[in-house]
Amino acid sequence: MEVTYYGHSCFSVSTAGKSLLFDPFISRNDLAKHINIDDIHPDYIFVSHGHFDHMLDVVAIARRTGAMVLAGWELYSYFSKEGITNAMPINPGGRYTFEFGTVKAFSAQHSSSLEDGTYAGMAAGFAFKTRDGNFYYSGDTALTLDMGLVAKWAKLDFAVFPIGGGLTMDAEDAIEAAALVQVKEVIGVHYDTFPFIAIDKTSVLAAFKKTGVNIHLPEIGTSVTMITQR
Repeated sequence: MEVTYYGHSCFSVSTAGKSLLFDPFISRNDLAKHINIDDIHPDYIFVSHGHFDHMLDVVAIARRTGAMVLAGWELYSYFSKEGITNAMPINPGGRYTFEFGTVKAFSAQHSSSLEDGTYAGMAAGFAFKTRDGNFYYSGDTALTLDMGLVAKWAKLDFAVFPIGGGLTMDAEDAIEAAALVQVKEVIGVHYDTFPFIAIDKTSVLAAFKKTGVNIHLPEIGTSVTMITQR
């Protein structure tokens, strides 16, 4: 599976001939100035929660591409009011099967609101079973033992975790999360965008290596091929 990183927590996964885009926040990310959102062509957009740094570019990309948007009920309602007709609500516990495979939403321990303070529903993460492999994106979250439920649902090939700390778990907790979901391959996101989530990459890489877990920190705009067992 090819994973392309667009900065902060935004990335895409190519699987089963479809492109899945997650939490698009690009146009106001100073670190991603070289990324043109018009060059991104997803078939599906998954939104973990309502903070601006996870959904800023959803409407623009969805309107242009016709991609299906999946998010919690409150965000589904918000996007519908913004004129996005190709959308489906998915709260924690919900699952759907599409041509690329099956997605299930899991709880994330995090707040969720729109920029004006409006409540944006429950934060979530998403796990996927596809014919090319299985993976989990936790969304913004604290470390929680509920992550063990993901491993019960799917044998994962890799996971995508926030590592910046402050508002989410940090690298130390992400290592524990990797053990809970039973993966040895992790992609780190949600770091360096703002001063309070800046990390020391050398220390993070060393900490993961010590535990036998391989963490990928791709440069913005680059792709990494994740080896799966399928």
